[in-house]
Amino acid sequence: MLGAVLLVSVMISKAQNSTNVVAGIKTDVLQLKETLHDFGKIPQGRPVTYVFEISNTGSDPLRLENVQASCGCTTPEWTKEAIAPGTNSQIKVGYNAYAEGHFTKTVTIFYNNKQTKVLTITGEVYKTATTSSPENSSVQLLKQSN
Repeated sequence: MLGAVLLVSVMISKAQNSTNVVAGIKTDVLQLKETLHDFGKIPQGRPVTYVFEISNTGSDPLRLENVQASCGCTTPEWTKEAIAPGTNSQIKVGYNAYAEGHFTKTVTIFYNNKQTKVLTITGEVYKTATTSSPENSSVQLLKQSN
């Protein structure tokens, strides 16, 4: 009986020390603060960017092998250096806001030998005025009275 209790104690201790292994399967080490960002309303032709925070919760360096956007209107920027265990990094995602209307774009993160995560950006691009506002003729009257 004492041997069984000791064996169970050793197994529990080993499970607690293996923070990234559950039932013999390695858990995901890339953690994202969020996977979706809504830019809201954006004026057409005004590029926008958002920074996604990532963390390496593993015990080994995390390598982002590639970060790929779903189209050419979206551009990701990321570090090519390994992310040390227990540290954070960022993926900056830009959108050119060229096309008018609602958009949903994805950015796929490829890391640690064929693992993936997907980030999503959304928003609404509205058309801006093509001409300036009409001149106010009353301004000339104010200028003359001074």
